[in-house]
Amino acid sequence: MTTDASPATRSASGLPLVEPSLAEMARADGVRFLLAMFVDLTGKPCAKLVPVESADELQAEGVGFAGYAVGAIGQQPSDPDLVVLPDLASYTPLPWVREGLALVHCDPHVEGVPWHFAPRVILKAVLARAAAQQVELFAGAEIEYFLVRRGEDGTLAPADTQDTEARPCYDARGLTRMYDHLTGISTAMNALGWGNYANDHEDANGQFEQNFAYADALTTADRVITARYLISVLAEQRDMTATFMPKPFSDRTGSGMHLHLSLWRGGDPRFPDDADPRGFGLSDLAYRFLGGILDHASGLQAVLAPTVNSYKRTGATSTRSGATWSPRRPTYGGNDRTHFVRIPDGQRIELRGGDGATNPYLALAVALAAGLDGVAREVDPGAPGAADRAELPPTLLHAVEALRADAVVTGALDAAGPGVAEYFAGVKREEFLDWHGTVGSWEHDRYLTAF
Repeated sequence: MTTDASPATRSASGLPLVEPSLAEMARADGVRFLLAMFVDLTGKPCAKLVPVESADELQAEGVGFAGYAVGAIGQQPSDPDLVVLPDLASYTPLPWVREGLALVHCDPHVEGVPWHFAPRVILKAVLARAAAQQVELFAGAEIEYFLVRRGEDGTLAPADTQDTEARPCYDARGLTRMYDHLTGISTAMNALGWGNYANDHEDANGQFEQNFAYADALTTADRVITARYLISVLAEQRDMTATFMPKPFSDRTGSGMHLHLSLWRGGDPRFPDDADPRGFGLSDLAYRFLGGILDHASGLQAVLAPTVNSYKRTGATSTRSGATWSPRRPTYGGNDRTHFVRIPDGQRIELRGGDGATNPYLALAVALAAGLDGVAREVDPGAPGAADRAELPPTLLHAVEALRADAVVTGALDAAGPGVAEYFAGVKREEFLDWHGTVGSWEHDRYLTAF
């Protein structure tokens, strides 16, 4: 995947190869309209619908947005427009959503300069730092979500009314009842070349996961955003709501977004080492990278678990199934899903701190920065387990404080320009205080007649 908006790549001889224009690709696929898409810092997908007749203009000049109206993207009402320019390598036909529709991910600019508050721009800046150290991040992402319906009284319930088993994980009947939805997503992923290899009923009633092959970090982040969009709109077509909310039900397992990470150099993986004396098959580089992630775990959490609701998942002590599947301490181990970092094999490590609300661009940026800091400082992650490690932040407010105190994590958020980390921390602090200032049913039940 290219890392800029240029449609040209280079051959082995170094000579430019002219690829089809955006308009040519769209017309070849019968596309009539393009979603020019980007996300804000919270991961909200934003777009304009551009007719194919204006595709050349979109490619050359971009399309403008009033940035303040977008949401959390560092602008005021008086600021100049965000102008988003498409990355042609992310062009994605979406006939499963609407016949003649395609999507292209874009990089926001302000007055001709990439906008440093844009998550995709931030990830590209951190990837450029890694490239200067002659390493490249590859990533896979596990997308978990619930399919629900809201009753007339506002309550949520699984969209499948027969999904009531106490231990529903991998239930074949639940998969079959949601066959049309799951196979629709799988068919789309495979038609797009993503390599969907599994679709399963997860640990909670109404919860599912759909997996696709790993790729370079930018491609994977784009695909996570595209997949969320695809899953959401196809669920709506079947009168369901797909929610990536970390914990929509207090008594059931929450939704994670686990990231599988590996470093490569010149097309070769740098994590595997069959001679690893610790027995996990990892190289010294991999352990140092892992050590950096563990060292910065608390600072990472405001990005990996970015909502008030996130901490009801990580803080859960029990669920109907008997397991929360969410780490509470920054530990690591082998093929053991109770850890913050799992080592499935010598090819990768699995970062399990993220949840369904995670912005994939920001998560990969800060995880890469933390890991590379561990490499630079030659951090040893210590023994597996290490139960004496301090617990992860218990609330979003604690996580924001940890983020502000972590120069590596804030440095990653500020990689494309200053002020992003403090702005992001402020947005998240206000989110916590907004929730904290709202009186709800828990307080009524506990306090109404208690005194």
